[in-house]
Amino acid sequence: MNIQGCCGLSCSDCPAFIARVTGDDGLRERTAAEWSAMFGARIEPSDIDCIGCTVPGEPHVHHCGECDVRRCCTGRGLSICGSCGDYPGCGTIEAFLSMAPSARAALDAARAGKEGTGS
Repeated sequence: MNIQGCCGLSCSDCPAFIARVTGDDGLRERTAAEWSAMFGARIEPSDIDCIGCTVPGEPHVHHCGECDVRRCCTGRGLSICGSCGDYPGCGTIEAFLSMAPSARAALDAARAGKEGTGS
């Protein structure tokens, strides 16, 4: 199963998603420690639990509620930013891509699929 995030990252490859699916508490602990150091915030192992940002319902990692890309996509009724008429070039996604350039390929593929169908 491959779940794509609004931003183009693969939710299926995210440790919070993997920990949820596998019930791996060790992964939750390691990821909480890594993300706490990386983001300068206290992240508890119980926070490492997510079903994917485009999947309705809970749980989602805390950041999903603060994510500008997710907020924009869901507000526009989209599941991936690459489907938006403002992509590429939107300041919101470009700011994110400066931190996660690997996500651009999935966004470009979504864009190509949209344009290829005449949508």
